[in-house]
Amino acid sequence: MARYLASLGWDLVVVARRSERLLSLKEELKDVDVMCITADLSDKDECYRVYEETKGVEIDMLINNAGFGLAGEFVSTDLDTELKMIDTNITALHILTKLYLNDFVKRDSGIILNVASSASFMAGPLLNTYYATKNYVYRLSEAIYQELREKKSKVKISILCPGPIQTEFLDVANVGFVIKGLKSEDVAKLAVDKALKGKLIVIPGVMMKIGKFLLRFTPEKLMLFVSYRIQHKKKK
Repeated sequence: MARYLASLGWDLVVVARRSERLLSLKEELKDVDVMCITADLSDKDECYRVYEETKGVEIDMLINNAGFGLAGEFVSTDLDTELKMIDTNITALHILTKLYLNDFVKRDSGIILNVASSASFMAGPLLNTYYATKNYVYRLSEAIYQELREKKSKVKISILCPGPIQTEFLDVANVGFVIKGLKSEDVAKLAVDKALKGKLIVIPGVMMKIGKFLLRFTPEKLMLFVSYRIQHKKKK
């Protein structure tokens, strides 16, 4: 997403835990101004620090893309890792969305792109906490969208709900995909383009669009049965 926005001429503020990756990206994107902030967004104090450090910059778009997953039965997965996931996938996104949204609403302009997942649409046995966090992202963003519409605000909010993407998420979550993942570059371009146009829900790929449609007609217990078996096949 940073590379694509840079190709459109956007200056950037990029945030990550690994400063070497940020500096490498800054060196790569020489045609735009890149501000690097090293922060661990699983720490809520770090989220507030990121906001404070960007107060002197007029932010036009906020992209909440930090997150990770963890595979396994709920009784077996590590509690500390799950709590860190909740802090990263939910708490950080909640804090940053609220802080920047307040600024956007005051000036009546700005775009928020919250990265959820196709996991947002259902429960996920064997990837339980991750699915639950993405449900939170999806429903929170939808509610904010309607609140903005009711006050006729020009602020836009979009939710990216991709299926499998070729990223390092697989190694962190310790899973593999049943179907071939989409290229991250393609998903990033689609997400940014749709967010700029004010599209609420962005679902890359025909298969994921069909899957979401079919969920409307799937009984809850059948969905859980199928979801379990899909996640079980993903396990490495």
